[in-house]
Amino acid sequence: MAEKFTIRTTLNKGIIIPSLIFIVGICVLSAVYPKLTEELLNGVKNFIFVNLNWVYVWSVTIFVLFLIYLMVSKYGDIRLGRNDSRPDYSFFSWISMLFAAGMGIGLMYFSVAEPMQHYSNEVFAGKSVVQRAQNAQLYTFFHWGIHAWAIYGVVGLSLAYFTYRYRLPLSLRSCFYPLLKDKIKGRWGNLIDVFALCSTFFGITTTLGFGVVQINSGLQTLNILPESSFVYQVIIVAVLVSLSIFSAVSGLDKGVKILSSINIVSVVILLLFVLVLGPTVYLIGSFTEGIGTYINSFFSLTFNTHVYEENTQPWFYDWTILYWAWWISWSPYVGLFIAKISKGRTIREFIAAVLILPTLFNFIWMSVFGNSAIWFDINIANGALSQLAGNPDALMFRFLEYLPLTKIVSFLVISIIIIFFVTSADSGIFVMNSIATKNAKVSPKWQTIGWGILLAVLALMLLNAGGLAALQSMTLITALPFSVIMLLFIVSLVKALSIDRNYYEKDFSSTTVPWSGAAWKARLKQIVSFYDDASVDEFINDRVKEAFEELQSEFSKNNIEAKINLYENPLKMEIEIRHDIVNNFLYGVKNESRIISDYLLTEENLPEVKDNVAHFPKSYFGDDRDGYDVQLFTKNELISDVLKHYERFLEIISEENNEMFISSDSNNRFK
Repeated sequence: MAEKFTIRTTLNKGIIIPSLIFIVGICVLSAVYPKLTEELLNGVKNFIFVNLNWVYVWSVTIFVLFLIYLMVSKYGDIRLGRNDSRPDYSFFSWISMLFAAGMGIGLMYFSVAEPMQHYSNEVFAGKSVVQRAQNAQLYTFFHWGIHAWAIYGVVGLSLAYFTYRYRLPLSLRSCFYPLLKDKIKGRWGNLIDVFALCSTFFGITTTLGFGVVQINSGLQTLNILPESSFVYQVIIVAVLVSLSIFSAVSGLDKGVKILSSINIVSVVILLLFVLVLGPTVYLIGSFTEGIGTYINSFFSLTFNTHVYEENTQPWFYDWTILYWAWWISWSPYVGLFIAKISKGRTIREFIAAVLILPTLFNFIWMSVFGNSAIWFDINIANGALSQLAGNPDALMFRFLEYLPLTKIVSFLVISIIIIFFVTSADSGIFVMNSIATKNAKVSPKWQTIGWGILLAVLALMLLNAGGLAALQSMTLITALPFSVIMLLFIVSLVKALSIDRNYYEKDFSSTTVPWSGAAWKARLKQIVSFYDDASVDEFINDRVKEAFEELQSEFSKNNIEAKINLYENPLKMEIEIRHDIVNNFLYGVKNESRIISDYLLTEENLPEVKDNVAHFPKSYFGDDRDGYDVQLFTKNELISDVLKHYERFLEIISEENNEMFISSDSNNRFK
């Protein structure tokens, strides 16, 4: 009898089935009835923007203030992972991937279009040319600055913290663990992940749809394609999605990382080209002034709802509120990706990098391109670029016609857009598969290919039917409930960080015994001596081993099973008490080295030192708190020290507040 054919999959039915029903249903509805769906969803979106815009304003403000507080607070030193964990990627690779996923095609699409649209908007027609140019830069800074990255930062930080610190799955449901506890494993958790998957899919589909149109327009401008039509868009999507799938299958360490690094270098080259060959002095001066204006206007921009300026309110809804909704709707996808690549960073390092570096680059980029376009429009083009403000697909390429080497630079721009397209799509495919599989470590390649095909088919279907605008409205609508979810992330994170900090600051009880005065002469001799490698090994093999063996015997008499572990290179010995539910108790001593100052090598008032490397026995613990030098401890003092930490351990696991910190899956590393 033939064996039954089965397809291996890591997809979770509770997530993938309702998600696909909703995604395909909305896309088909938008494609079959594009005008009706767009009108309906637009009505809902406009109601939210007009009547509930304050939810977005307050939410985004809280995100910014919360992250700034964390960055300068005592919590900033907490690492996204175990205390001894280190980053998986170099700083350059990390920033490149973060940046490519966070902004991507939008930088190319809006770098000329947005400043030009603000500059030429009828709302500001009563202002002078100079004031309109200044406003254009200020509002562009506002929409692409710290506020946008704070939205991504809250989601990314929450995910990275609970994933790497608490060893929970890389999933939005994990961010609710302090509030929902084990309920995140059931329907509530599935509902959160379904929402994240749908939001991610809609955001990527609409962005990639608009990106394809811009690529098509650029190729037409360069006379590579005869027209901008659906047939050519199908070809473009087929090629680019194939590249995205290939990149996603090759993994983060290869495809995504390499493409992101290539892209950031290409972007810098393009930036320098426009800066040097454009109105350089004007650009540097306007950027400098723009930074000052942004800083001075930061709080007034942040809280401004334009309630006293009825003529500017439609502009406010169509730009600021739309941007906040757009960034929020994209945050599950970008946040998941940022979290995936940020293991080992400290909270302070994470926030500083996510808020400041991309923001600064965005400001430089938008100043160089946007201010160059405005300068050309005033001084050379006689308003020709302003007239194209409503056609962002072609505006970038028309702008390049006022610079030398137009065709070569246009090819570079198209190449950058293509790479941005691929990096956005491949990281999106990776994130969607991660959500749908509850962060399965290894998934079959057909799943990755399947996500890519689904993206391509639905994006093309909507492009052909004119349903992208309806899907965009749907994406923006989902931002309202998700802004509330993000506020709950902050509540959850505050609770967890407080417990985390208290855990590591937990002191010993007053019943623990400090050093005694016994054997003080021998101790003095040890204090002024410097150990070599062999001496420390001898200390561990003799004194530490003897102390641990006595402890093991005594623990056994009290029906507690203690195990002694020995490791080589470098030598370390530990006593471990296993637990099924809470973390194992672990106290170890290892051979550690440190560099001695050169001047001590010739100091006559100290014993002779042979070289500037000294070794010492250092304690370490299962929860990665900082250890200390134990070379001056007698056997009994070592036993006392272990018991001090064991007594502290028992106090901690008995406190209900510490439940989520001590009941993680960290014991897997001992199995």
